[in-house]
Amino acid sequence: MKNIKHLKCLLCGKKYRTDDVRYTCPDCGNNGILEVVYDYDKIKTEFSKDLLSKNINFSMWRYLPLLPLDGLEKASPLQVGWTPLYEAKRLRGKLGVNSLWIKDDGRNPTASLKDRASSIAVVKAQELGENIITCASTGNAASSLAGISASLGLKNFIFIPERAPQAKVAQLLVFGATVFAVKGSYDDAFALSIKATEVFGWYNRNTAFNPYMVEGKKTVALEIAEQLNFDIPDYVFVSVGDGCIISGIAKGFYDLLSLNFIDRVPRLIAVQAMGCKPIVDAVNGDGIVRFVKPNTIADSIAVGIPRNGTMAVRDIRNSNGFGVAVEDSEILDAIKLLGSTEGIFAEPAGATGFAGYLKSLREGLVSPRDKVVILVTGNGLKDIESAMKIGGKTIPVEPNMDSLQEIILKEGIES
Repeated sequence: MKNIKHLKCLLCGKKYRTDDVRYTCPDCGNNGILEVVYDYDKIKTEFSKDLLSKNINFSMWRYLPLLPLDGLEKASPLQVGWTPLYEAKRLRGKLGVNSLWIKDDGRNPTASLKDRASSIAVVKAQELGENIITCASTGNAASSLAGISASLGLKNFIFIPERAPQAKVAQLLVFGATVFAVKGSYDDAFALSIKATEVFGWYNRNTAFNPYMVEGKKTVALEIAEQLNFDIPDYVFVSVGDGCIISGIAKGFYDLLSLNFIDRVPRLIAVQAMGCKPIVDAVNGDGIVRFVKPNTIADSIAVGIPRNGTMAVRDIRNSNGFGVAVEDSEILDAIKLLGSTEGIFAEPAGATGFAGYLKSLREGLVSPRDKVVILVTGNGLKDIESAMKIGGKTIPVEPNMDSLQEIILKEGIES
């Protein structure tokens, strides 16, 4: 971690050496989230646009000088990152907008953006001599950690709320994790995982607790910038749960700004479900994150106590961004539109950012002329039950042409 100056507490501002503290600020407790502060002058000597253009490692590791690692000897062999950024031409025509791009992070190994943070976590654990890693999750962070760990033979103890989607639970079990289904919410699972870390000494991957998880998630912003040839969009729409992803995106663009790769940071738009919107309310209100009881189909962002909320609100406001809340019905509509128009299959939380863009467009919060990137954070196969609500129904048919032709005529199907 030669390029890191220090870790800095978000609350009290105290600075620490990286080998002095593992998780949060000792003075401020678990609320004292630490930020990684880099030596950008030093990084400039080994990281440039020219060197990046010659780098043939098309994964998140192409940005190694901007990551809090000693090296890649302990990294997973799975390819994480460099997910596609699609120019959404059919959606542009349908919506009447000039410039729209979709970043599909559902294309990562375990089908979510969370693989970026988990990839950092497994390397950090090994650098610290740990081979057991734990985390709490609504599903994606856990399945991500389990899959990345499986590729390295590391052991996991996972805490999920008992109502987590079965597709995500299936991933966890197939990857060989020990899974505790907590009889409560994600927030209960989070608290239990922290206690387990204190008692058993397991390395903890939890976002807004482990300071290095933001650093993994920021790589999606580095990719967006590079894939657009550093022509930065006006807006980036992001679904938000605990706030770590949007803070990671802010950090990625800040890194590039500090290195003079770009001349501005895009406006970051936080999108949450109407039934769980503490960060949206804080951003659009007095800045204070108040806890809520989640009630939404978007399980991956159903976080009533957003542990990274303070950092997220700061970063959104610093970008001159705002918050948008959408109904579950709007999220389902967004899944259908994105899938039927662009062939991109998103889970509810993955499509929430797109739902927020559609609402912002309708309400005039963004212009059809604006250049917009929408982040899809997870694949739709993560939650088939929700997808089936809007996917339509199959048509039963006998195995002969007479039956097929009769049904086509009866249903008015264009052939």
